This record gives sequence, C-alpha cells and structure tokens, in this order.
Amino acid sequence: MGDSMGNALPTATLDNWREHPFSVWGFTHVDSLVPVAPIPTAPPPSALRRGKELDLARLAIVWAGSRRSAEAALEETHTDGFMVLKDGEVVAERLINQTASDRHIVFSVSKSITAVLAGILVQQGKLDPEAPVSRYVPEVEGSAYADATLRHVLDMAVSIRFVEDYLDPQGDVARYRAAMGWNPPGAIASADGINAFVTSLPKAEHPHGSRFHYVSPNSDLLGWILERAAGENFASLLSRLIWQPMHMAQEAFVTVDRHCAPRTAGGICTSLGDLARFGEMMRNKGRFNGQRIVPEEWINDILHKGDHAQWSRGEMVNLFPDGRYRSKWYVPDPNSSVLCAIGIHGQWIYVDYDAGMVAVKQSSQPIPADEALDNLTYAMFQAIADELR
Repeated sequence: MGDSMGNALPTATLDNWREHPFSVWGFTHVDSLVPVAPIPTAPPPSALRRGKELDLARLAIVWAGSRRSAEAALEETHTDGFMVLKDGEVVAERLINQTASDRHIVFSVSKSITAVLAGILVQQGKLDPEAPVSRYVPEVEGSAYADATLRHVLDMAVSIRFVEDYLDPQGDVARYRAAMGWNPPGAIASADGINAFVTSLPKAEHPHGSRFHYVSPNSDLLGWILERAAGENFASLLSRLIWQPMHMAQEAFVTVDRHCAPRTAGGICTSLGDLARFGEMMRNKGRFNGQRIVPEEWINDILHKGDHAQWSRGEMVNLFPDGRYRSKWYVPDPNSSVLCAIGIHGQWIYVDYDAGMVAVKQSSQPIPADEALDNLTYAMFQAIADELR
C-alpha cells in the first residue's frame, strides 16, 4: 500500500502502529489492525465548493524566532492531510500520505465530536449536563465517577487518579490501551475492556470541578453515557444524528474493544474532507447546507461558558495561557473567536469565526504530545487566518 504520491509506506502491526514510521500507514488503516464499528453516511455526498487557492509556499509564519512558509510547516509537523475552508470554500488542500477517501484516525478530536453529539441529546431532553453520572451508568458506583456530574465529565474536571503519560510502558495509559485492544494482549495486566477499566479508576483528593485534569477515560465514559441515554449504540447514534444528515462523503468508523464498547475518547477515523465538513458545521453554529444539525445554544455554550480558573489550575495551561476548556473543545483566548479540537500525533480542527475559516489537519507526528509542533501548528493557523481576514 502506498501514499497519494505512490511511495511505499511500511506496513504496521498491532505492536508498532502508533510508532513512526509505521504510523504513517497505520493511521489510515486502523480497521486492518483493530476491530471497528462502521458509522454509515447517506447519499448523495455533500459537495465542497472550491475557492481562490491560498499560496502556502509564499505564506510566511514567524515562530520561535525563525521564519518559514506554511508549506514548510506542514512538512515539519508530519502532515498527512490538510485542508482550509474560507466561508465554506476549499482554499487549500494537501493530500500527502493519504487519499481523499482514506479514513485517518483523529485520536482526541474524537472527544470533541462525541461531545457535540451529547449536545443534540441534551436538546432532545435525554441528557442533563448537571445530572450525576450514576443516573445513566449506575456501574460507576465505587469509582471516581460515583459522585461526579456529566458536566464534570464534559469539562475534564473529574477528581480522578490517572496519569495521561503516553510514553510510560507500564503506566495508566499502557493498561488503558491493553483494555481497549490497541496493544497486543499479554504485554501488561489490565481490566477486561474499556468499561471495566473506566469503573476501576479511583478518586483523587481534590473535589470535582476544582481543576482541569486531562483524562481520556472520561470521554469513553461519555460515549457509554450517550448509549445509555439514547438506548442506541454509539456508531449508530453518530451516523443517524450527524453523519447521515450531513451527507458525509465517506463512511467513518470507531474502534471498539472485545465487548464492542466504542473508544469515543480517541478511536474515530474519518476522511479529511469529512473532518472539514464537521468543522464547517461548527463554524455555522450547528448548521450545514442550510440544515440544523446541532443546537446553536450548545456551540455558544462551548464558546462562552468555559471556566478559566479551572483551566489555569490544570496541567495544560502552558498550551493556551488565557484559555478555557468546555465540552471537550479548547477555547484558546476568550477575546478571540477561535475553537480547537486537538488530538495526539497532530490531529486538529481549527475554527476561526472572525476569519470565516476552518482548518483541519491529520498527521503522524512521531511524539504523541509534542508541544513545540503544537505551537508551530497553531502559529500556522493564526497566520492563515490573518491572510484570510
């Protein structure tokens, strides 16, 4: 199997698919490595209009005391696919290590998509953000979530003992990956499946709601809550409420464990164009091609209701010093109109309301959480937004 330029890519296995260079192939062939559940779309596919092409080779980015072009920044940040929309029209597209139809894993951008789906169920009266988690999933009794609310889960404000260290081979994340089936069996002891892992996590000393603490299992619990509230499996729910009404171009999928529990914290795989469509729906406050998909109130709540004090006490404040986090989305600066969804290895949705811009990026960065490359990517988005204003 090769990339869009015809170059051979090393084939990944379950042992190495998240390691560079195997990840370049692995991230677009997750369904060959891990069990998945399909997220069907509906014909005909919605068209993406073409606009005036941005010259990424001439667009300059000044970052960390040096200057480079946007085109160079894409290469430096191990981009597999990149697309920019201006007022709904494609003004830049790069397919480097993938094709237009490849479904690339978006890692924690999955959290943001899942939380948007939650907003639809809130409007339908099936979910209450202030309700205790135990109302929907009684199995959390005895865990960190026993006295947490859905809002705590949505905003990563659960008091929980879990260290999100992607590189520790014996740590919490390694046990978590074993539970979800992302690592070969037997490498490390873990719970039997995602749900069993989630309900095994203990509470920390501080109260719920006091600070931002990034814990991916919160978002798998959110997927479990959605399934219970709707009485429908996650893949079917996302298909029925978002993928089909938006007429996405490609069927997406989500990884599942051996019990078919979905990895809603990081297992959604979708095409570059469909990720851009999702971002455009967010830019239009929940509408796409004239149809209401997501409640506008939910998106406005994300933009305006995050708690900066909660964020400032968390471990990611250096990423966005003035930022907030609300319903699995980052608001980098309360004085700008920008929303971000971010996943490890360089996955992004960037929405700039003032610039009328959406940018999406799918990547295979070698280091899962690379702060320098995240900052370079964000600087590139800002430079493109300035060019498009």
